[in-house]
Amino acid sequence: MYSFISLILYIMNFVPILNIKIQNITRNDLLMKLNEGVLITPNLDHLVKLQRDKEFYEVYQQADWVVCDSRILYFCSKVLRHSFVETIPGSSFFTAFYLFHKDDVNCRIYLLGAKEGIAVIAQERINKKVGRQLVVGAHSPSFGFEKSEEECEELIERINASGANVLLVGVGAPKQEKWIMKYRKRMPQVKIFMALGATIDFEAGTLKRAPRIFQKIGMEWLYRCLMEPKRLFRRYFTDDIKFFYYFIRQLLGCYHNPFAQ
Repeated sequence: MYSFISLILYIMNFVPILNIKIQNITRNDLLMKLNEGVLITPNLDHLVKLQRDKEFYEVYQQADWVVCDSRILYFCSKVLRHSFVETIPGSSFFTAFYLFHKDDVNCRIYLLGAKEGIAVIAQERINKKVGRQLVVGAHSPSFGFEKSEEECEELIERINASGANVLLVGVGAPKQEKWIMKYRKRMPQVKIFMALGATIDFEAGTLKRAPRIFQKIGMEWLYRCLMEPKRLFRRYFTDDIKFFYYFIRQLLGCYHNPFAQ
């Protein structure tokens, strides 16, 4: 009986979307439980990439925390057997995370990502907001840094020397997730890794989040596309639209995981 109940609770704690299982958790629970591990936040773009990128898929299998970042995924889950209790956008979660830990002297954050100088601005703004040196280091790597072993080694040295035990990497998916998984064992003092896209830009104030009404109705993507049409139009109107094809196949029971053994 106990094992059956455990199985039911396990099933209810995850929502299967295409070829991944996303944890069904509230933001408050995540704040309380996130003491270590790798956090990634899937959205439609991730789920489309996960249909053709085996390395990215394997990263997802190794992640400790996989939470719903997308309001559209939240709405789609309502037609499944179990649906998400809440959406946890990575950018707003990070703000909640550092405010939750603002008086925790054992929490030390490093920011890695964004364009040159922006990570430092985000560091200064966050530290000013919390009233202490919560963010102990920040760096914006060069474009294509992940292909340079020399630069990656330098980044690892910077992070280790900072004394940080929380690392936020915001260089876009799937680059940020792959980089974390490749090098996390080289940073043994880091207990929490977060792959959170444009979060550093939001914290620096160089990129504005959509008005709350756009967020609530699942249209934040449209707002962002209007702000950065050259960069995001193809992603939202060509690539991400494929998600609905795959999801309909899931609903009809004919979706196949391309990487299933």
